Amino acid sequence: MSAKYPLSLLVLTFMCLPAGALAADKSAPSDQELIASAMRAAPPGVAKNATIVVVEAQGKMRTLRQGTNGFTCMPDNPATPGPDPMCLDKNAMEWANAWMSHKPPPVGKIGLMYMLEGGTDASNTDPYAAGPTPGNHWIKTGPHVMVVGADAAFYDIYPKDPNPDTSAPYVMWAGTPYQHLMAPIK
Repeated sequence: MSAKYPLSLLVLTFMCLPAGALAADKSAPSDQELIASAMRAAPPGVAKNATIVVVEAQGKMRTLRQGTNGFTCMPDNPATPGPDPMCLDKNAMEWANAWMSHKPPPVGKIGLMYMLEGGTDASNTDPYAAGPTPGNHWIKTGPHVMVVGADAAFYDIYPKDPNPDTSAPYVMWAGTPYQHLMAPIK
């Protein structure tokens, strides 16, 4: 893996993959289809100038299109249950890398992530849950944006219920270093 692509990109892409999901597939989408999928993650004004990357077999990251605006977008992962293309700014990438590395998130770096096609369902309380259990408050997220890396006081004005109303803004992973605002987009 090139240092150009942080661990967070690989892990975000792989976190819900079943074993062998990236095996060679004769019906794999074309680069243009992958770019179109990735661009659906963010508003057109962001997506049109974003770098587009895809994770290939053996975890190799490939740039499909170099961007100029500091956002990196990835196409939908066909191995996950729902559409989940995503687009992250530089600060969100650093935050995601810290989360996946089990390290403290960077201080004073607020980041933005777009998932306008929706997201793979997740635990609202456990940042590392791999699947639903009776106590980890699994939720369906739908189309949303995320604000990560803000000061704790920012999150205090939003609901932190483990079973949130996902049609209104709420804090996911409340009380952990990785708490972040989920803002639904309809």
